[in-house]
Amino acid sequence: MNILAVNWLDRENPQAGGAEIHFFELFGRLAQAGAHVTLIASGWPGAAPVAEIDGIQVRRIAGRQTFALKGRAAVRSALRARRYDIVVEDINKLPLYLPTLTRLPFYVIIPHLFGTTVFQEAPLPVGAIVWLSELPIPLVYRRAAFHAISESTRDDLVARGIARERIRVIRPGIDPTWFHPDPLVGRFPEPTFLYVGRIKRYKGIDVAIRAIEVARRQGHALRLEIVGQGDDRARLEALVFRLELQDSIRFRGFVTEAEKRDLLRRAWGLVFPSAKEGWGIANIEASACGTPAIASDRPGLRDSVLDGQTGFLVPHGDPAALGAILVRLAGDRDLVERLGRAGRLFAETLSWERAALETEQHLRESLKP
Repeated sequence: MNILAVNWLDRENPQAGGAEIHFFELFGRLAQAGAHVTLIASGWPGAAPVAEIDGIQVRRIAGRQTFALKGRAAVRSALRARRYDIVVEDINKLPLYLPTLTRLPFYVIIPHLFGTTVFQEAPLPVGAIVWLSELPIPLVYRRAAFHAISESTRDDLVARGIARERIRVIRPGIDPTWFHPDPLVGRFPEPTFLYVGRIKRYKGIDVAIRAIEVARRQGHALRLEIVGQGDDRARLEALVFRLELQDSIRFRGFVTEAEKRDLLRRAWGLVFPSAKEGWGIANIEASACGTPAIASDRPGLRDSVLDGQTGFLVPHGDPAALGAILVRLAGDRDLVERLGRAGRLFAETLSWERAALETEQHLRESLKP
């Protein structure tokens, strides 16, 4: 099978995130199984124009800010240069409307669409562009097969007018041999919670900070470790200073995968108060390490956290509700461990091998007339 794929970023891009990990975990396995996979993605200053990653041939053109303008031309050129069986577009930013360039079978991967949540992150003009760009998807991609990473994303697509029978839910995987509990690594002595991810406004990290402040006003000394990088850090640091929480909240910035795993094992819970996610891989990484996840009751996160079993879902944007759950966990170590054990069992049902096999099957089905 010859696959031409398009993603705004590749895994080596400094701005790469969960969507890129997801793509390479799946299509890297397909490439290693014999598929020929070419990926067109944007570049960055100093990036090599071509690379091979996990057996995938990567061609980098333009930059992140200009990819929308030059990506279509690169796809058109690639289609002239080689015969492909199917085109795959990973829509995790702006859609490129690639079905208008080819009559080949078309396959769309959607972690999630932004919808109105984009206005929580971007200025009004930029948010309007993103919101408007998503409106034509049901029409432009009407003959495509859709790969949704969660039931929440599927339901969103159906609500937008995409036929349910054109959508396959294929949940992401996890590496349980890397993310796993270690009996030699104990919890932090003090009740300490963890956020892992990009430091962006829509991630709701300010809600977690205010939840710590709510708990402190009630006499509970909780701690929060914030791991990751992003453009909302300065605002959040100012909030911590204003609430006088410098002794309770620490920004760790970038950490290695080994350091992240250690923190996931030691935390009393992972906090993920985002407005919207396609899935919430950090929740599953925490579960695999035997740590409960506490997340917003929002699309995607509802799928990666089993409420009351592997963690808790709380109303989005409610520091008091989140604080109450953190206080409850801080006072009940047995509950932390019970949720952690159930989370590990849940994570063990998810694997990248299974997801890749399901993706390959779905791709082959999409080749049929």
